Order: sequence, then structure tokens, then C-alpha cells
Amino acid sequence: MTALVDTFGRVHRDLRISLTDRCNLRCTYCMPAEGVPWIPKPELLTTDEIVTLANVFARLGIVEIRLTGGEPLLRPDLVEVVHRLSRIEGEHGPLRISITTNGIGLARLAQPLAEAGLERFNISLDTLRADRFAALTRRDRLDDVLAGIDAARATGLKPLKINTVAMRGTNDDELVDLVRFAQQHEAQLRFIEQMPLDAGHIWSRVTMVTGQEILETLSMEFSLQPCEGRGSDPAQRFVVDGSATTVGVIASVTAPFCGACDRVRLTADGQLRNCLFARDESDLRTLLRAGATADDIEATIRASVTAKRAGHGIDDPGFLQPDRPMSAIGG
Repeated sequence: MTALVDTFGRVHRDLRISLTDRCNLRCTYCMPAEGVPWIPKPELLTTDEIVTLANVFARLGIVEIRLTGGEPLLRPDLVEVVHRLSRIEGEHGPLRISITTNGIGLARLAQPLAEAGLERFNISLDTLRADRFAALTRRDRLDDVLAGIDAARATGLKPLKINTVAMRGTNDDELVDLVRFAQQHEAQLRFIEQMPLDAGHIWSRVTMVTGQEILETLSMEFSLQPCEGRGSDPAQRFVVDGSATTVGVIASVTAPFCGACDRVRLTADGQLRNCLFARDESDLRTLLRAGATADDIEATIRASVTAKRAGHGIDDPGFLQPDRPMSAIGG
């Protein structure tokens, strides 16, 4: 097995697979109230196609797959997808499968997913206030998300991770409350800088709360001790008050971690992206449906990774936001 290495020596071990571009929320920082044009169903990868491609990636040294969306819980055959992917042998045994979800529907699906072979839940939660949740997501579903978090915790899968996008004037007054919520639920909270991946291309640094600001706010309430051994983890983690609780900050914009990036992404319609902010894609779906061999697909994957840039270049004056929004790329 030959590792998937780019020209900067980064070894790629992590594959993000988007299962759908559809979502049951309309978060203001992601898409407009009316949504966006969905990918036609015939263009979406089938479960067999996902498994076929995952086998090729496993052959190239991928050891972990994160299932994303849109909202992956909307995929009708999600449990089957997890079951089949978790039985693919990678370099160090079966592939490790995790999921990023908004939590709606998890009260029903958490246990079946755990039994199918899922290893970890990442659940998005930007506010603890029902009125604010409804305004931010344009849906009154906070109770469903909280029930999903409880169900995920009940499976016993650890670590349970909660993701929060910090936004000025929206939820930046809840940072401490969210950490306390994570403590109570034995979860790892990760604050994420808002990134330029919205469908309306209205992202602004003015509304983005920086990682440094997040840490300054939390430090007024908690003692934060940096964790060692970050590796390729996008989050810089800190121990909270010397306890078992950790909080992380993903500062993709102000403190990029591109030098340690080990991720590639497969969109729901089978396009390979070597960076979240890439503007170029490699079409694996068309190759697959044209009868390409595993070797042909492997060559295309290698070429994509070889073309990966040193960094996403958000701070570059010439930076152009990707045409696809986050919901169509996969987180």
C-alpha cells in the first residue's frame, strides 16, 4: 500500500464523504431561506458507488471516513452506508467511521448507527436559546437537536463532539454557557471560526469571531491549559479547569493549519476536492459510471492530491470563495 502523499509531504488519512447536499435547516450563515438548487438525484452517488470508491481510498491509505452533508441523516439508507463502510479493511484494520450532523433525527437513529459500526458523533449546536435557534436556522427544532445529543451520549460512543460556529452579535454571548453545557453532557466542544463558504457569498470578517477572541472570552471564566500532540487535528484543544473536559478552537481563517492537513473530500455527486476551499474538482462519478478500473480511479485521486496547494489562501488578496456552498461540498 502506497500512501497518498502530496508534494508538500502531507500524508492523507482522512476522507470526508458528503451523502447529500440537502438539509432540513436553513442556517443564515450557510444558505438563503428558500434554500439552494439541489443536486438532481441521478447525479448523486449510490451506496454501491460510495462503497466502491471507499475501497479504493482504503487501498491508498485512508483510515477514517467522516460522513457529512448537507445533513447526512436525511439519507434514507444511512445505516446501511455506515454498516458497509465500517467493514472495509484499511491499513490498520476496519475503516473508522464518524458523522457530522445537526442532530435532528438522531434520537431515532443514534443507536442503530452505533450498532452498524459508527465510531463517533459530531453534532452542530450554535445556541442554547430556542428563540435564537429558530432565528438562526429558520426552523424551531432546538428540542430535537438536544434530544439527538442525549441519544448520541446514551450510545456510549466517545468522544462526543459538539461544534459551534461563533458569530458576532449572534451567539458570542453564549460561549461560556456552551462550554458548561458540554461539561454537563460529557462532550468536547469545538468553536469554529465562520468561514467563507455560504451560498450567498456574504461572509465578512466583521461578523467573524476570531479564535483569539474566543479564547480571551473563555479565559475570563475558565482556566485553559493547552493540550499536547495536536497532530493533524484541526482544533487547538485546551483542558478546562484541570478537568476531563476539553474545548477546542478551529481557527481556519486566522490561524490556518494547512501544513498538517490530511483530508480530502468527496461530494455527494462524486467530485473529489483536495481542499475545502478548492475551486477545482476531479470527477470520480463519471469515471466510475464509464467503467473505469480501480487503477484508473486511483490515478485520478493521486493526481488530485498531487495538485493540492500549500494552503487555502483566505488571507491572499486574490482569494476567491468556492462556487459551491458548504452544504454542497460537505464539511
